[in-house]
Amino acid sequence: MYENLFSPIMINRTEIKNRIAFPAMGLLYSFDGKLNDRHLHFYTERARGGAGIVTVGPVGVGELGVGIAAPGLDTDDAIPSFREIAIAVKNAGARAWLQLYHGGRYVRAIQIGGQKAVAPSAVYSSYTKETPRELAVGDIHRVQEAFVRTAERAREAGYDGVEIICSAGYLVTQFLSPLTNRRTDEYGGSFENRTRFVREIIASMRARLGDDYPITVRMAGNDFVPGSNTDRETPEIARMYELAGIDALNVTGGWHEARIPQMSMEVPRGGYAYLARTIKDAVSIPVMASNRITDPDTAERIIRDDMAHMVNLGRVLLADPFWPEKAREGRVKEIIPCVSCLQGCMDELFELRHVRCLVNPRTSFEGERRIVKAKAPLNILVAGAGPAGLEAAIRAAEAGHAVEICDRADRIGGQLWIAGTPPHKQELREIARYYDEMLRIRGVKVTLGCNVDVDFIRERRPDHVIVAEGAKPLIPPIKGMDAGGVLTAWDVLKNDPKTGRRIAVIGGGAVGIETALFLAMKGTINDETLGFIFRYQGADEARLRELVFRGTREVAIFEMLPRIGRGMGRSNIWIILQNLKNYGVEVVTGAKVLSVAGGTVEFESGGCVESREFDTVVNAAGSKPVTKLADALAAAGVSHTAIGDGKKIGQIMDAIHAGYLAVMGLSAEPSLYPQ
Repeated sequence: MYENLFSPIMINRTEIKNRIAFPAMGLLYSFDGKLNDRHLHFYTERARGGAGIVTVGPVGVGELGVGIAAPGLDTDDAIPSFREIAIAVKNAGARAWLQLYHGGRYVRAIQIGGQKAVAPSAVYSSYTKETPRELAVGDIHRVQEAFVRTAERAREAGYDGVEIICSAGYLVTQFLSPLTNRRTDEYGGSFENRTRFVREIIASMRARLGDDYPITVRMAGNDFVPGSNTDRETPEIARMYELAGIDALNVTGGWHEARIPQMSMEVPRGGYAYLARTIKDAVSIPVMASNRITDPDTAERIIRDDMAHMVNLGRVLLADPFWPEKAREGRVKEIIPCVSCLQGCMDELFELRHVRCLVNPRTSFEGERRIVKAKAPLNILVAGAGPAGLEAAIRAAEAGHAVEICDRADRIGGQLWIAGTPPHKQELREIARYYDEMLRIRGVKVTLGCNVDVDFIRERRPDHVIVAEGAKPLIPPIKGMDAGGVLTAWDVLKNDPKTGRRIAVIGGGAVGIETALFLAMKGTINDETLGFIFRYQGADEARLRELVFRGTREVAIFEMLPRIGRGMGRSNIWIILQNLKNYGVEVVTGAKVLSVAGGTVEFESGGCVESREFDTVVNAAGSKPVTKLADALAAAGVSHTAIGDGKKIGQIMDAIHAGYLAVMGLSAEPSLYPQ
C-alpha cells in the first residue's frame, strides 16, 4: 500500500528495512545520568512497532554538555546498560542508533552544578537567560574527544550507527552560526573556520570507527533566527558534511529561540519537508525529513515525490508506536493520531516531569500499564462518549468485557468538537475519528440520543457503570452574566452563532483566548485563499497581511489575573499570544468584571471602575463538573466509577488517561441485579 515508505534503504553499508526513523527525544526518565527500565521498555516498544531505525538519546557528551537531565555514555561502566537497549531494539527488528548531544549555551547552570555553560563565544542566550563561558582551544579539543570517545563506546555497546546533533541551536550549531560564533581564531570567522569544530569531530570519528560504520548528522534546514543560517546557506553546510564523511542527513527546523512554530498544530502536515528537499538537492547521501509527518499518506508522498529518502516519526510514535506496522498492514484508521498538542511531550519536560502523551496512556508506562484479558468478563455500561468515556469503552472491550457506551448527543466526541473548533486546532477532532473506528473494531455497542439515568441503567442491568458525565460552563457571579443574551465560549465554538462587531470575552484562560482568536479571525482569508492570491500576484505583501490579519470583528479579552493563558503550556502559549497580537485582539488584564448587563462591561482595574460598550458578551470563565448521574448511582448503591471532568476538571490528556486507568483497575464483581 505504501511501497516507497516500506522499501529498504542503505546507510553506508547498513540496510534499513524501511524509510521510517524514530529520532532522539528528551524523555527525562532519570536525573542521575543513567538508563533505567523505563528507557528499555520505551525504546523496545518503538522497535516492536516497526520503525526501521530507533535512535536512543540524546546522550550527553562532555561534563558540561547536558548535566544529569539526559543519560551519559562517558565511561566504560555505562556500556552494559546501553548494550541492553541496543540488543532489545535489534531483537525487535529495528536498527539501533545513538545520538551524541552537547547543549552548549542551551545548558542551564542549575543543570551543571551552578557552573557556566560553555559555547563558542560568550553570547547571551534568550532561551536560558544566561551568558555562557567561551571555550578555550584546549576545551574545544576535550569536547571533540568526548564526542569521539562516546561514539566508540556506542559501537562497542552494539549500536548500528551514531548521529551527531548539529541542529536546534545546540553546540555544533553555535559554532556554525555567525550569530553565536564571534571567535577570531581558527574556529571562528570564515565558513571554513566555523565548520572546523564539527569537521574535526567527524574526521576523528571516521578514523577511529572505520569507513563502514554509519555516522549521521541531524542538521537544521533553516535556523529561523535572524542573523543565523537560512535555507540559502544550509545546502553548503550539507555539502560540507558529505565531504567530511557523513553517511546521511536528518533535516529538521529551527532553534529554540525561533519565533516560528516547529511542531505544533499550527504547522501544516509535512510543512517542513521542503527543508529536506532543499538539502537533498545539494547532496548524494540519504536525507531524512522531519516535523509534523503524522499520517502515512504524507510520509509516502514525501518519499515518492523525491523530497526525502526517509521520514522521522518522533511524537507520532509516542502517540502510536505501532504506526509503522498498522500502516504496512493497511490498518491506517487504527493508528492513534498524534494531534501535535505538545502537552505531554514538551510541556511536561518544561515542568521537569517525564514525557507523556495526550492520546496514548501507555507512553512512558510501557512496563507498567497494560490491559489484560478479564478472567470473568462483565457487562459494562459507559455513560458519556467524551474522550474519557471513549477510552474506557475501547479498553474495556479490549479486556474482553461486553461494553455499551451511551450519550445524550447525536455523535461521539463530547468536548472534542468544541476543542477542535479554534484556529489550527482541528487535529483534535481526529481523536473522535479514531475512537469511532475503534468502537466498531472492538464491537462496542453505541447508543446515542438517550438520557442515561438510574432507571435507564437498571433496565440495561450492567455489572458496572463507568460514568463520564463531563462538564458544563461555569456561570460566575457577575451581574448580567446569566442573561439570555450572553453567549458561552462553548456556544460560540460549538454553534458559531451570529455575533455583533464588538465582542467582549470574559476570561483569559485557554478557552477564552482560543475563543477570542476564533472570533477575531472572522472575515479574514484562509490559507488556501492566501496561496491563490499569492500565486496570481493579486495583491502586494502589505495588502496580503491586511487580508490575513484584519477581520470583521473587534475582540477584547478581560482577565482578572495579571496575565492571560492560565492552563496553557509553554510550548503553545507563545504561539497564541503572537496570534492574538497579529489579529488585533485587545487584552485587558488585572480587570475584575463587575457587570455585563445590557452589553456594558463594567470592570475594576487599578482601583478604578471603568465601563465599555459591546455588541456581544462571551462568558469564558471556565467549567464545572457534572455529577448528576454519579450522585444518583451512589445514592442507589449501583457499582460505578466516575472519571473525566465529571470527577475533576482537567485537560483531554487527563480524561483519556483516566479512562484507561479505570479499566486497568476494574475488578470483576458479581452482577448487582440478580436474575
